[in-house]
Amino acid sequence: MQDEDSIWIEEALAGNQRAYTFLMDKHRLAIFHIVNKIVRNDEVANDLVQETFMKAFSALASYRSEYRFSTWLYKIAANSSIDFLRKKRIQALSLDRPLETQDGSVEIEVADYSYHPERDLERKERSFSIEEAIDSLPKNYRDVIVYRHKEDKSYEEIADLLGIPVGTVKARIFRARELLKKKLRHL
Repeated sequence: MQDEDSIWIEEALAGNQRAYTFLMDKHRLAIFHIVNKIVRNDEVANDLVQETFMKAFSALASYRSEYRFSTWLYKIAANSSIDFLRKKRIQALSLDRPLETQDGSVEIEVADYSYHPERDLERKERSFSIEEAIDSLPKNYRDVIVYRHKEDKSYEEIADLLGIPVGTVKARIFRARELLKKKLRHL
């Protein structure tokens, strides 16, 4: 089957119009099904099938015979369909230029809903409370928490820095977290 396509491709590249017709007739239905699954519209799918073959035949010289011709066509069809959907979805509106209406032009103002002073204040207070809670820990617990969570050190690195076994580091981190949970329960 691949050999048959290869023969017809060579014929098409040599200028044989029947070869183009044969290849198009042979693969049209499969291309239509792929495109229609993506765009879900028969009329648009038919247009995109035509576009697929136009693109494929204009780039036929770049087709590499170690791949199946049908796979190459399917990729072109899928890309054409996805491009169509992207173009259809994008209906950009410039925020820099006024919008022209029947009654004249209107400036576009977009509200900024991203800034929430209360949420920012809560976050700062929580951060401050966490810092206070960490600072209030006994030194041996405070050190392991700071190394682990602020400086992203591994258990082994912390053990080397403090000159204690890794098991002790893990135990201190566990106890420090438990103490922090108790102190920060109100948050």
